[in-house]
Amino acid sequence: MKPFYYKLIVIIAFAIAMGFLEAVVVVYLREIYYPDGFGFPLSRIEPGIFGVELIRELTTLVMLVSIGLLAGKSKNEKFAFFLFAFGIWDIFYYLGLKLFLNWPASLFTWDILFLIPVTWIGPVMAPVICSLTMIAMGTGILWIESKGRRFKFGLTAWVTILFGTVLVFASFVEDYSRLLYDAGFFSGKILPVELGFIDTITTFVPGHFNWLLFGFGVLLVVTGMVFAFWKNKQAAYKTN
Repeated sequence: MKPFYYKLIVIIAFAIAMGFLEAVVVVYLREIYYPDGFGFPLSRIEPGIFGVELIRELTTLVMLVSIGLLAGKSKNEKFAFFLFAFGIWDIFYYLGLKLFLNWPASLFTWDILFLIPVTWIGPVMAPVICSLTMIAMGTGILWIESKGRRFKFGLTAWVTILFGTVLVFASFVEDYSRLLYDAGFFSGKILPVELGFIDTITTFVPGHFNWLLFGFGVLLVVTGMVFAFWKNKQAAYKTN
C-alpha cells in the first residue's frame, strides 16, 4: 500500500474514533442535564461546567488542526487533511448519537453546533451538508496533490469560498447573535461564564433556520471549489 493511502486510512480511523468519543461525552452530558431527552429551551449549566465545555470545543479544534499539520506535507495537504478529518469526525459524531441515544429524530432536529465565539444552532442537516462539502473539498485537493501536482486555489476561488463560509457561519449564529446583542453581551456587560449570559441562552427557543442564507453560502463555497478544480485541471492539460 502506498504511504499516502495508508495515511488516509489512519486519518479516517482517527476521525471516526474521535467522532464516537465526542458522542460519548455528549451522552454523559445529556444524562446529567437532559434525562428526559435533549431539546430547547436549554437546561441551565453551571458557569464552571460551561467554561469546561468551551475548553472541550477548543481542544477538539486543536486536535483536528494538529492531525492536518502532522499528516500533510505541503500547506494545501495540511489544509485538505484538516477538512477531510473534520468532515468525517462531525458525521460520525451524529452517527454515534444516533447509535447511543437514537437521536436526532430526523435531520431537521435542532442542535447546538458550537459555542465559540457565540452559540451556533441549526438543524442537524445543515452541519452534515457542511461536513460532506468539507470531505469533498479535502478529497479533491488530496487527489490532485497525490498526483504530484501542487493545488492552486487562485484569488477568485478563495474570495468566493471565504465569502460563502462567512454566510454559512452567519446562518448558524444569526439568532443567538441578535439575542446576545439585545442582552448587552457585545458591549461587555456580561461574560460567557456569568449567570446573565447563561440565563439568556437557556431561555431561547429557535423558531426558524435561515435556509436561504445557508444555501447561498454553501452554493458559493461549492462554486469556488468547482472553479478552483477546473483551473487546476486546465493547468494540468497545459503542462502535458
